[in-house]
Amino acid sequence: MEQKVLVVDDEKAIVDILVFNLQKEGYNVITASDGEEGLNKALNENPDLIILDVMMPKLDGIGVCKQIRQKNITTPIIMVTAKADEVDKILGLELGADDYVTKPFSVRELMARVKANMRRILTEKELEKTPKNIIKSGKLEIDLDRYEVKKGNDIIELTVREFELLKFLMIQKNQVFSRESLLEKVWGYEYYGDVRTVDVTVRRLREKVEDNSNNPAYVMTKRGIGYYFKGEN
Repeated sequence: MEQKVLVVDDEKAIVDILVFNLQKEGYNVITASDGEEGLNKALNENPDLIILDVMMPKLDGIGVCKQIRQKNITTPIIMVTAKADEVDKILGLELGADDYVTKPFSVRELMARVKANMRRILTEKELEKTPKNIIKSGKLEIDLDRYEVKKGNDIIELTVREFELLKFLMIQKNQVFSRESLLEKVWGYEYYGDVRTVDVTVRRLREKVEDNSNNPAYVMTKRGIGYYFKGEN
C-alpha cells in the first residue's frame, strides 16, 4: 500500500515541486492550500506524514499542529518555516512537530527527512508481526508490539519522535549520548539543523513521562555532554 503524504502550503510553486518529487518516490500525495483545509484533511484522510507550512491563510501551521496533537494524533509532522522565524521553529516543536525545515529549503534534504520518518512508520508496522517485546524500567513500560508506552496503568500518548527517542535511550540505558549523536541515530539521517530540536523533544518527553519534569528520574542530562536514560529494575 502506498504511503500517503499531506502537503499543506499556500504557495502553489512549492506545492507543485513537492508533489512532483514525492510522487516520483512513489508516495500518494494529497494537498491543502490553507490551514483549515489542511486540518480537515489531516483529521479525515489519515496521512502517514504531514508537511506543514507555518504562514498560511485562515489558520496558520502552528494552530494546525496544535489541534492535530490535541486529538492525540501522532502522525509525523515536518514544519516549514521562514528562515528568520526562530520562534515558530521552537513553538512548533513544543507543540509536537517532529522536525522542521527552513525556506528556502533543499528538496533533497526534505526528501531525506520524509524517507527517514516513513521508515519509522514501516518499522512500527513490522513490530506488529514480531513476538511480544516489552522494555521496562521503574513505572515505565514500552510495548514494542503495540507501539505503546505506559506509566503504571496509564497509557502515555507520545509522538513518533518522542517514542523513538525514549525507546532508543531505554534500550541503551545509562549510556550518555550527545545531541548530535541523537540527531543522527534517532532522527535517522545526517542532520544539519539546530541541536535544540533534541532539547525541545526531551523537554516534551519529560513533561509526559516524569512525575516532575524539573526533577527528572528517567531522562537525565549529563551536563556539557547530552542525555541518557537512568535505568531501574
